Amino acid sequence: MEPKIEWLGHDSFRVTGEKKIYIDPWKISNAAHDADIVLITHDHFDHFVVEDIDKVRNENTVVVGPEMMRGKIDGNVQIVARGDKTIVAGVPIQVTAAYNVHPDRQNFHPNHYGGVGYVITLGGQRIYHTGDTDPIPEMKNIGCDIMLVPVSGTYVCTADEAAQAVALVNPKLAIPMHWDTIVGSWEDANAFKDQANVPVEILGKTS
Repeated sequence: MEPKIEWLGHDSFRVTGEKKIYIDPWKISNAAHDADIVLITHDHFDHFVVEDIDKVRNENTVVVGPEMMRGKIDGNVQIVARGDKTIVAGVPIQVTAAYNVHPDRQNFHPNHYGGVGYVITLGGQRIYHTGDTDPIPEMKNIGCDIMLVPVSGTYVCTADEAAQAVALVNPKLAIPMHWDTIVGSWEDANAFKDQANVPVEILGKTS
């Protein structure tokens, strides 16, 4: 797959193309301080850990995150907002909304909390990391080639809701996330694969 997409567990990914991008690094064990960019979707404990960011970043790394991160991490930090389109270290990045609409989940990621997702462009591919979210109306206006979508339920989309989210975006490929740690299982990932209207690749975890 070009660019190379590695799932590091939960919502954490390493994407390698012209640049190396980490998204929500968490429980990082094999670190090379090789990140050009670190993207943080929100400040929950399983998405924003300064010690894990420090394992992957170096003096040139740009850490990108929403307003809730302001003042919580030192170094080269860029604060972004939903709707922003920016270029970081030469990489086009679009900032998207991410929130819960299901009544049972609205206390976890309410709209006003300000969580985000990202669409990054590497190797001519638009890769959409949804962040922690349910299917939301804003997805109808997001175009991408590859979509990284949560499937576990409880705090985010269930497998069938993830299939609904993918149907809103219609990527060429979908990759399930937010499973195998805290909540979610192979059964959730496979149920999503069975229901999605696009090809699905279930990644093995990279250490």
